[in-house]
Amino acid sequence: MKKKMLYFLLLCIAGLLIAGSYFYNAPDDVSAGIPVLNYHQVEDNSNNPLALSIKNFDRQMAYLADKGYTAITADQLFAYLYQKGSLPPKPVLITFDDGYADNYTNAYPIMKKYGFTAIIFLITDVVGHDSWYMNWDQVKEMRQAGFQFGSHTLSHVPLAEVSPEEAKHQLVKSKEGIEWRLGDPVHYLAYPGGSYNQQVKDAVTAAGYKAAFTVDFGRVNHNSDPLELERVPILKSRGTFVDFYLRLNFTKMIELAKEFKNSIKNK
Repeated sequence: MKKKMLYFLLLCIAGLLIAGSYFYNAPDDVSAGIPVLNYHQVEDNSNNPLALSIKNFDRQMAYLADKGYTAITADQLFAYLYQKGSLPPKPVLITFDDGYADNYTNAYPIMKKYGFTAIIFLITDVVGHDSWYMNWDQVKEMRQAGFQFGSHTLSHVPLAEVSPEEAKHQLVKSKEGIEWRLGDPVHYLAYPGGSYNQQVKDAVTAAGYKAAFTVDFGRVNHNSDPLELERVPILKSRGTFVDFYLRLNFTKMIELAKEFKNSIKNK
């Protein structure tokens, strides 16, 4: 009972602090880590919790622009991990998984309006073969506009659940396919479904990737494993913008609250 009361009290205090700070511009110190936002779809007619409405996505990009955030590249983030080069004030890396067609038709115009770019992780087998996903002409246009593209494997298989041979095939061939189409080296991967283990990490390195992104919640800092980079998933909810605001500005507090809750459960 005492543990539950303490946990409830801490949640109330955290809630009050967060609610009060909502009306201010929360500090975003690089020493606290870099937020890597994880999007999927920007689509109005969808019940998918991973699909944000066009209005909500526009509002989020407008907020980032208004608060002085600068969209960085995955290369800049990777250099940051090894303390090479410098980052702009309030850096943010924007990522999209899967490469849906609405990333081009809906998200791309909004991001251009606010001067942002992103890295999009492609499921290469469906690019140009499924109307739900982008085609290579769209990919090339976005590439010319400064967007980066990485691998989400050939067919979105959970890499930790397939044979080592299949994992290697998925990693190597998807990388080669994007490189052949765009003429750029592909250094970055997003694990489909967040599925990975040490064997998969070894295969990622052997395939020639520099870094890989997970769905593990958190910010990237100098202690992050390049093959286990954290992200901040952005989801559709009853209060989508407030949820976005809290996840962006209070990532560490949310992490600590989750850790505390789990520690209580395990006792």
